[in-house]
Amino acid sequence: MGFRFPGILHAKKNQVSSKSLDVPKGYLAIYVGEGQKKRFIIPVSYLNQPSFQDLLSLAEDEFGYDHPMGGITIPCSEDTFLGLTSALRYM
Repeated sequence: MGFRFPGILHAKKNQVSSKSLDVPKGYLAIYVGEGQKKRFIIPVSYLNQPSFQDLLSLAEDEFGYDHPMGGITIPCSEDTFLGLTSALRYM
């Protein structure tokens, strides 16, 4: 059983490495996780939300501007990220 978050698109598991081609206009690919990173596609509008900016600040503290996965990497648990983004859908 799983939950679907309409505001978030999960990246396909069997993708070729054409990372920028599979992100729809108005969305952004990010990587989330403390160890193993999982790729998510989020609406660009999330970048304006203060709670999401707090996560970005955490990412800046840990990675600076050099994101090892090729996209923004957020060092939090997947559950924390999904909780935050599900709350952002209703703002």
